[in-house]
Amino acid sequence: MEAASSLHAAAAPRVGSSSSAGLRSAVAARRVRVSAAAGSGGARTGGRMVARAAVAAQADSPASAASSKSDGHEVLLFEALREALIEEMKADPTVCVFGEDVGHYGGSYKVTKGLAEMFGDLRVLDTPIAENSFTGMGVGAAMKGLRPVVEGMNMGFLLLAYNQISNNCGMLHYTSGGQFKIPIVIRGPGGVGRQLGAEHSQRLESYFQSIPGLQMAACSTPYNAKGLMKAAIRSENPVVLFEHVLLYNLKEKIPDEEYVLCLEEAEMVRPGEHVTILTYSRMRYHVMQAAKTLVNKGYDPEVIDIRSLKPFDLHTIGNSIKKTHRVLIVEECMRTGGIGASLRSAIIDNFWDYLDAPIMCLSSQDVPTPYAAPLEDATVVQPAQIVAAVEQICQ
Repeated sequence: MEAASSLHAAAAPRVGSSSSAGLRSAVAARRVRVSAAAGSGGARTGGRMVARAAVAAQADSPASAASSKSDGHEVLLFEALREALIEEMKADPTVCVFGEDVGHYGGSYKVTKGLAEMFGDLRVLDTPIAENSFTGMGVGAAMKGLRPVVEGMNMGFLLLAYNQISNNCGMLHYTSGGQFKIPIVIRGPGGVGRQLGAEHSQRLESYFQSIPGLQMAACSTPYNAKGLMKAAIRSENPVVLFEHVLLYNLKEKIPDEEYVLCLEEAEMVRPGEHVTILTYSRMRYHVMQAAKTLVNKGYDPEVIDIRSLKPFDLHTIGNSIKKTHRVLIVEECMRTGGIGASLRSAIIDNFWDYLDAPIMCLSSQDVPTPYAAPLEDATVVQPAQIVAAVEQICQ
């Protein structure tokens, strides 16, 4: 799988882990935990601990690999993220959380509810309203051997920390000559909500995708939210995890046993033969709604949730294109310079000879998101547009 050249390998020990007995014991505990997970079905690839299980095979079930199990428990997406944080914080004392209202208030969407009582105020640290400061503090903590999870109360606010995310998170491993690693997770709600206004409806994927050394992933179900969060925390690379503000209350049954997903692997949501539809985050559900209409009209779309926004899983994407020979990209990101534009370029570079039709890309309009609900809906891709695009591609 193609990966960004600036992303460093995850096998080497963390810098600063030998500076104290506490950190030495934390690293030892983490090694035991990772070894145990590897023995229970994970696979170590390229120095990373990944679990290759549970790629959904059927369309109408958001994560059939999870729901097909007879055991498990139902959770909302924000609860799945919270479970991941609790499990990782219990297993590794170097994991900590920074952000506004993440402590006793429990976070603006309750992802960190109860964590301050469980782990104390130093590991779940309420910060002032100063994104550049606490993101920079997270970078420094990561350099010294901790594994901070930095929450942006809203993804749009992280623009205030763009210097820290770009010049520090993404580049310090390289500019330090490999002396430092930055195992930090930056996460928070984003996307177009319900009348949240332009400044609270940001999609920052397009802003962050060009930063060397930064990985990006987007969750879309409770199952993959938990698995991707755990993988992001364990990664030696800085990871931005995008959560959509409208998906926090999605409910799904997830396994009781521990699992970790691969940060760089797409999910086959619905196998098909006629056209490959590539999407992620909230648009997964618009695509699946359109897929029902398309099936009734005689089309057989293949739907892939790319999940990894950087790097792209070109193996999964390429295999699908070689089968269907047609591609539709559906995103909530802006059209100009968005994820769709980068994905289209990658497909043209790698799979041009397999295409029987031009690649189509449906994106949000290049306008500030309006407050008025009808106008807000008009700026975002709707299922009817997806149906029309597939019909045009398959003519």
